[in-house]
Amino acid sequence: MYDRESGFGMDCFLFLVMVLYSKLQGGAVTNDWEWGGVLQSANTDMIDGSIFQSIFWFSIPLLIGNFFQQLYNTVDSYVVGNFVNTNALAAVGASTPVINMLVGFFMGLSTGAGVVISQYFGARQGEAMSRAVHSAMALTGLLSIVFTGLGLLYTGPLLRAIGVPEDVLPHSSLYLMIYFCGITFSLFYNMGSGILRAVGDSRHPLLYLAVASIVNIILDFTFVCGFHMGIAGVAIATIMAQAVSSFMVMHKLMHTREDYKVEIRKIRFHKKMIRKIIAFGFPAACQQSITSFSNVVVQSYINRFGTAAMAGYSATLRIDGFLQLPLQSFNMAITTFVGQNIGARKYKRVKKGIFAAWVMSSLIILAGSVGMYFGAPLLISVFTNDPQVIGNGSSMLRIFSRAYIVMPVIQVLNGALRGAGLSKVPMFFMLGSFVVLRQIYLLVAVPMTHSLMVVMAGWPITWVICAAGMFLYYVKADWLPKEAGPEGE
Repeated sequence: MYDRESGFGMDCFLFLVMVLYSKLQGGAVTNDWEWGGVLQSANTDMIDGSIFQSIFWFSIPLLIGNFFQQLYNTVDSYVVGNFVNTNALAAVGASTPVINMLVGFFMGLSTGAGVVISQYFGARQGEAMSRAVHSAMALTGLLSIVFTGLGLLYTGPLLRAIGVPEDVLPHSSLYLMIYFCGITFSLFYNMGSGILRAVGDSRHPLLYLAVASIVNIILDFTFVCGFHMGIAGVAIATIMAQAVSSFMVMHKLMHTREDYKVEIRKIRFHKKMIRKIIAFGFPAACQQSITSFSNVVVQSYINRFGTAAMAGYSATLRIDGFLQLPLQSFNMAITTFVGQNIGARKYKRVKKGIFAAWVMSSLIILAGSVGMYFGAPLLISVFTNDPQVIGNGSSMLRIFSRAYIVMPVIQVLNGALRGAGLSKVPMFFMLGSFVVLRQIYLLVAVPMTHSLMVVMAGWPITWVICAAGMFLYYVKADWLPKEAGPEGE
């Protein structure tokens, strides 16, 4: 079991950040091939060279960056679970689907912006790319105002509507109110890092997340353990850390010499670009937002089983999030890869890249799911010493781990089809499976069994259905142009 008093883990963490920072600043690093691959040039051209290496090296900074992103919620859960109480841990878990409902919608739109920008980058159309970037910034500013207002107005009613228990409700309400006060930072970071990834720069978002994660960890322990601020301290630490990452990514975009440079005076809505961003991003936005709303409904089922079930589910989501990191990284990498190669008219290379991403992500997820199945109690015990919570969380993790092997199909094809501009296709399959079928399953199965584990089984069942549908579409549908580019790719 992890020794919570040991400083070894933090020493390794700080060493990694120091090495990354040294490389980004042009410092000498031993083994140039290895670290040069991980921290590649700021703008990665993915239309030439080895397909496996292009995707792999591009995804590594994304993976590390996603790891730091996951640390936000995980450290929050660790601190409240160990230094506040079980109710606070349950409150963080109950708040997560509500946050994801709005942030997920925005992430879908930012995906659309990334597709547009990556295609212009691949086609070497600098002026059009600049207009797309500034339209994306204008959209981010507008939505940050809208989301702040919606979050502050409807947090309380929504938590009551999904049946959050009275002993958890004050904690959840406070956490969400503070979070929505600073949601602007999250939106600008996500859009800014999406722009950088679209042009092949996955190293700077990694650095910014590393710094922000360190800030979050320090402030979490300072506010909760030092100032005894409880769940409010955790929420404040999160938005302060997000502010750091937001300022860093915007500083990078405003001081680059490339065509994607952000200039305040140029930020405006370009009708053509907004239409393209919405055309590519709105299906993904709806899919993510509706799926998150479905998870809010699922949360209401879990809430019926009490605080221990909610806390177990909260801890399960944190562990699940870490196993999903490689999938998310390959998803983002293949979106950029497909977008750039379609822009360069290298269509055969697109399918080779999809296969490469699937192979790599499948090998990683297979090893991770085995470890999760056998190590479930140990993993959950990181967040709490409550035996009932550990029992619930362990059972949930083992149910999930049985079907993780189909997730690479979903995530890789999701990213690939979005990169090709076909956002409506994964939206159809994912909404149909994760929203419609999952809710039908819960409506039928839960009243018949009154079992928490039956609720959790809804995830793997719908994963398998979605993976089968998306794979059939990929092999049967005529979704990719047939003309080859100049080099026959």
